[in-house]
Amino acid sequence: MPHHRARAARRALALVAVALLAGCAKGAPANDGVARDYGAANPLRLAMVTDVGGLGDKSFNDGAYAGLVAAKKLLGAKVQVLESKSASDYQPNLTVLADQDFDEIFAIGFLMHDDVRYVARNYPKRRFAIIDAVVDEPNVTSVTFREQEGSFLAGALAALVSKTKTIGFLGGVDVPLLRKFEAGYAAGAREIDPHVKVLDKYVGSFEDVASGKELASVLFDGGADVLFVAAGKSGLGAIDETRARPRVYAIGVDSNQDALAPGKILTSVLKRVDVAVFRISQDARSQKLPAGPVEFGLRDGGVALTDFKYTKDVVGTRALARIDALRRAIVEGRIVPPKTREELAAFKPVKL
Repeated sequence: MPHHRARAARRALALVAVALLAGCAKGAPANDGVARDYGAANPLRLAMVTDVGGLGDKSFNDGAYAGLVAAKKLLGAKVQVLESKSASDYQPNLTVLADQDFDEIFAIGFLMHDDVRYVARNYPKRRFAIIDAVVDEPNVTSVTFREQEGSFLAGALAALVSKTKTIGFLGGVDVPLLRKFEAGYAAGAREIDPHVKVLDKYVGSFEDVASGKELASVLFDGGADVLFVAAGKSGLGAIDETRARPRVYAIGVDSNQDALAPGKILTSVLKRVDVAVFRISQDARSQKLPAGPVEFGLRDGGVALTDFKYTKDVVGTRALARIDALRRAIVEGRIVPPKTREELAAFKPVKL
């Protein structure tokens, strides 16, 4: 087993077992009508196709893999992973798995939307689950997240910590999904300081580490002293640039990236892809898969900030209390973070 897979496997149970979500599916469970007796002789069979960047990105794909490993450990599942080196691998990888007798095939990433729809239509008796996209097919479970909610808290944190009153956002690819991160982040910063300056750049890739580092340098040179990095493997370059500079900080994304640069990553916006994968695996085992999209947010624990293990002193107790108050306001519906640039333009800070 490669070293990055072994590390992900060791972390998987800790990531998932204490964070099982309940009651976050929209729509009633669906049963395909085929009774299966799962056990040692006939185990649950799960497969996964990674997004580009593959395993070892310490972010999106690794989070999904942690959920698969947890299903292996806790549900006794047999698992298989096919890594995608480019978008041209998506459909062949999905087809290879669909030709085998898997109970659920996970497609990790919105870029697989068209490929999942095509393969699902050609294999109507197979079950698929796609992360970060909605595919309207009866044999596909679509899983999305309210990323703007966690990003709002990240923006508020950045504005509270910033000394230059300029913060930055580094995205992977400029698409609607990443604009949810961008819009939520900028709105959260404006909630704290309406005059804060928010710089943004997009790498154009989720796997270009060198460009991630270069663009982080541009944002820091432009005056930003806190940088929210939502760029997959490209973000590792930005974190490396943060580590090399004094008096600047990063905010991680998807998985807990805090330990990649202890004390330099203020927190990470967790997108619990691991829990989503495990929950769908449980549903596949019980043959009660949700009929319709499943969405995760702050309210149900599918989106969260990490615990500031290395940065409590940097952030301070007053700022932490302010972040917690904002979290409660979002959960209670008093603040609705924007998810598009148009909604961001209309967003007004809320007096709590």
